[in-house]
Amino acid sequence: MLPKNIPDDINVEVLLSYLQEGSYKVMFNGMHKRNAYNDILEITEENGSLMLTLGRGSLYNKLPELLFHPIDRFDNLPAQNEKERFREEYEAQTAEIKNARKFFAPIDLMLLKLRMMAREKLDIYATSDKVLMDILGDELTKEQKQNRFCRQILPFLPFCKYIRGNRTLLTMMLRKALKEENLGIDISEKPHETIDLNPRYDTCLGEKLDSLYVDNTFNESVLTYDIHYWSEEECNEHFLRFIDEMETFRLFIQDYFMSLDAILCFNICHDSESTILSDDISYQYLNYNTNL
Repeated sequence: MLPKNIPDDINVEVLLSYLQEGSYKVMFNGMHKRNAYNDILEITEENGSLMLTLGRGSLYNKLPELLFHPIDRFDNLPAQNEKERFREEYEAQTAEIKNARKFFAPIDLMLLKLRMMAREKLDIYATSDKVLMDILGDELTKEQKQNRFCRQILPFLPFCKYIRGNRTLLTMMLRKALKEENLGIDISEKPHETIDLNPRYDTCLGEKLDSLYVDNTFNESVLTYDIHYWSEEECNEHFLRFIDEMETFRLFIQDYFMSLDAILCFNICHDSESTILSDDISYQYLNYNTNL
């Protein structure tokens, strides 16, 4: 079935990416020129297959003419039957061109498929923000690039200037990343004690002491995300590796998506209830007391 409403400026590689392989044939029937317009000259149907005539030059058009035709073919034609001899030479050259195009057709098709493969690889960069992701994330460490949680956040890197400092967007982004690992998350503000092992005081002898804080510990409110790790399974041998992954993930979020005066904290918690040996609460299941 012939496709309809095809734009005149469509690239043939784009069209062929939507057609099933083996359902079309391609013929190069144009001069070597830019193919930004009328790349496809004609589409016909032949024996159940689409025949696409392209306005592109074959490899034949790019090689010297002397390889296929004598350069003095139309010179020194006898005046006695000049028109007839001209027609014979023209038909001979037309047949030579047709045979040369058939000879180079497999190579032309192979080059076309290579261009399709190249376009498919470039589409990853052209249809997404992968270029910006690679530029913004060029200083990521090897651990961050291999971290499963960081990989979920990489598509958000081009929008980091909008997310940075916005608690709502930050929470939605973290929920999406952690949801892929079936991890729940809650947000809260909790006090955090900061200890400075090497305190330095910005003052000198003789100044007022009303604004001087002499200590190496202080408390501040920290944005805390409670991540629910144990839902059905107990702590196993993978827990310590999970803690390391979350710390790498936290540092990544802190660097790219947190404001300079904010501190991000992940609190790993669990939802499992404590074991009850005996209590005075009567639990009813199916209208029967099943507690021993």
